[in-house]
Order: sequence, then structure tokens, then C-alpha cells
Amino acid sequence: MTRPTAPVLRPPQTADGAALWNMAKDSKVLDLNSSYYYLLWCRDFADTTVIAEINGEPAGFVTGYIRPDSPTTLMVWQVAVTEAARGLGLASRMLDALVTRTNAEALETTIAAHNEASLRLFASFARRYGADEEITPLITAEMFPDDFETEYLHRIAPIAQ
Repeated sequence: MTRPTAPVLRPPQTADGAALWNMAKDSKVLDLNSSYYYLLWCRDFADTTVIAEINGEPAGFVTGYIRPDSPTTLMVWQVAVTEAARGLGLASRMLDALVTRTNAEALETTIAAHNEASLRLFASFARRYGADEEITPLITAEMFPDDFETEYLHRIAPIAQ
């Protein structure tokens, strides 16, 4: 087995959308959007998205955007790390890189109550930055037209850069 090199963290290019789609599909836990969605996302939100590569292979991604009504808030949409890259702290490194790149003063994400990995990731992020983590219901199960759990908004602020 080839020893992993340090991950390369970079903004995606449109063609990286296929890799993001595959990582989301292979995660078996993320809501899988259409491949078209990931291709457009990589084109239109490259400045607020990061892809990680290890030994030249896609190893993870974080998709996000700056909230239109809050230009200092980074909303994180999806975080994925390939099975081969788990345990390397890659998700934390990608979040840190993205927050630094965007100069975000606050980070928001939504997490379902059963998603222990995401709960740990974002609680750890808040501790690293000495920020408060406010958790409130954002989209309740009753609001969804299909079968989804309540998504809780995690607002982490202020982020000290």
C-alpha cells in the first residue's frame, strides 16, 4: 500500500463534480443529489467548496455557500470523506481551510439528531475556535413533504480567525 501523502486541499473545478457525486453516493449517509447538481455546484460555488486529494485521488469534500442575507456566515451543506481517508482528520482540515479561505465569522450547518459523526465534527470545530454553538430546530419533520427527520441548525460563532 502506498503511504498517503499530505492532502492537497483546493477549490473544485467543474469536472470535479463527478468525484463529489461519487463520494456522496459511496458515503451511504449523505443525501445524494443529481450528478448535474454537483457539476453546477463545483462551477458556481467553487470559492466556498473544498476538495481534498491524497496521492492524486479524491479523498473528501466540503460544500458550502455564503448566506445571501449574512455575508460573513458560511453555510456548510455536505461533508464527505472516503472510507480510505477516514481517521486522518481530513474533515476538520477541510473545514478549517474553508473558513480561512472565506474569512467567515460564523459557520452554520444542519444536522439530524442521529448523525453522531457530524455532531462530533462540528462540536470539535466550535471548541477549536473558542466559539459558541447554538443549536435550534430549523426544518422540522412536519415541514418536509417526504420522510425526513428534523434538521437542527448549528450556528457556531464568533469564529476567531
